[in-house]
Amino acid sequence: MSIAHAILVSLVTCPQSGYDLAKKFDGSVGFFWKATHQQIYRELTKLEELGWLIPQTIAQEGRPDKKLFSLSELGQENLKKWISQPCDISPNKEEILVKIYAGYLVTPRILELEISRHQQLHQQKLAIYQEIERQMNAKVQGLPQSIKYPYLTLRMGIKFERAWIEWCDEAIAMLQNDQT
Repeated sequence: MSIAHAILVSLVTCPQSGYDLAKKFDGSVGFFWKATHQQIYRELTKLEELGWLIPQTIAQEGRPDKKLFSLSELGQENLKKWISQPCDISPNKEEILVKIYAGYLVTPRILELEISRHQQLHQQKLAIYQEIERQMNAKVQGLPQSIKYPYLTLRMGIKFERAWIEWCDEAIAMLQNDQT
C-alpha cells in the first residue's frame, strides 16, 4: 500500500484540507498507517497532478487561502481498483522483537523492563480503541456501511493490542523464570 491510497481512503467521505488529513493521520488512519505531514502534503500535490483529486480553494480573511481536496471520478475509480486487488501480508517491523531475538546477550531483567514498558504502551492504545468503540456504541447489525467497515478495522486493532498484551505477559513470565 502506498500513502496515496491511505489519502484517497481518507477523502472518501468528505473533502479535507492537507491540515485536516494530517490530523486524521495523527488519529484514526494513523493507528494503522503512519505518515508525516510533509509526506501528506507532497502526496496531495502528486495526486492532484494525476487528476485523482479535485482541489477547491476557500478564501479566508486574515489567513492564507484554504485548499480542500475531494476525490475525482478518476481517483475514486483508482481507489476501487486498488481495493479490489489482493494484498500481501505486511512485513512485521518490530524493533523489540529484533532485540529479544538476541536477548541472551544481556540480563533477562533488561528485557523484562522493556517488555513491561511495551505492555503499558499497548494497554494505553487498547484503552484508546475501546473508548472509540464505546463512542461508536457499536451494535454491528445496526451500523450503516460507512461505519461498519471502519468498525472492522477498530476490532482488528483491539484484537491486535490484546494479543500483544498477552504475549508480553508470557514473555515476562518466561524471563522471570530465567532469573530464578
